[in-house]
Amino acid sequence: MEWLWTIAELLVLVALILTLGLPLAVIIVAFRRRCSHISADDAHPIFEDPNSLKQVPSPSIFDPAEKYISLIIPAYNEEHRLPGALSETMNYLQQRAAKDKSFSYEVVIVDDGSVDGTKRVAFGFVRRYTIENVRVILLGRNHGKGEAIRRGMLHSRGELLLMLDADGATKINDLEKLENQIRREAKNELKLRDGVDSGSVSRISDIPIVAFGSRAHLEEKALATRKWYRNFLMKGFHAVVLLTAGRGIRDTQLHKTTKHQCGFKMFTRAAARKLFSNIRLKRWCFDVELVYLCKHFGIRMIEISVNWSEIPGSKVNPLSIPNMLWELCLVSIGYRTYMWKIST
Repeated sequence: MEWLWTIAELLVLVALILTLGLPLAVIIVAFRRRCSHISADDAHPIFEDPNSLKQVPSPSIFDPAEKYISLIIPAYNEEHRLPGALSETMNYLQQRAAKDKSFSYEVVIVDDGSVDGTKRVAFGFVRRYTIENVRVILLGRNHGKGEAIRRGMLHSRGELLLMLDADGATKINDLEKLENQIRREAKNELKLRDGVDSGSVSRISDIPIVAFGSRAHLEEKALATRKWYRNFLMKGFHAVVLLTAGRGIRDTQLHKTTKHQCGFKMFTRAAARKLFSNIRLKRWCFDVELVYLCKHFGIRMIEISVNWSEIPGSKVNPLSIPNMLWELCLVSIGYRTYMWKIST
């Protein structure tokens, strides 16, 4: 029986270490990230033109816009899925630019430390479409989807900024749904503010608005066809949000907004400037922090149904749950203890 007591004592010791150690680890990491959104890594990257071999300094989200729309695509080991999605995207953008001479665009590909041929594929599109229209940011090592998007947003030139996944899961022409709704909302806001109907794109971009692509209308079908572990992750993620998120994060609006959204989101420049200069989560749960920051700033959030389909090769897997739990604990502790200050 003595060995049973030894095992019991070891289990109690492990339980104590976990009980005391995990909260302490969360607090330490949250403290270390209090200024991570303004780290030295945010120094402006230099875009290299593979055609002329000249270096092009990157802009800042705080600079005046130079393009109508920027598309930010985070890519981690997307050598096989990126070419098809990018080709479809560029075809759409070129056709629209040919019809509307006032339409200008850029695509910013953020290579999040890929170890396959993603960099080669990305620079191939720069050579084909020129650095004026396609640019690549190399992060060097893998940081996470949230950090890749943040870096891309901070160095984009658009009046409107769209984040989308590298797999092409959402039809690119659905950006018009988000764009049109943002323009309507902004014009209504301008009418209330100025008492006039302004069609100025530059003024519309100054109204903080975020449009989330939603797949709520596809949820019933998706549950029946999606891989079992992705349904499990989705349900688990929603449960974890409700259990761990702090006050202001754990509410019906956030749960509803994060439940059905996909990686297809559009921001006015004013909204992107406020949100991505503050966001700290680096991986999957940055969506939760985005919604929290929107609520903090009073930024209008709208959900719009988009055409979405599951593409093989997803980076989400059952091992993502511990990371999601970890990040939700970080965001809860960070904002609850006021370690994470929000700059205006």
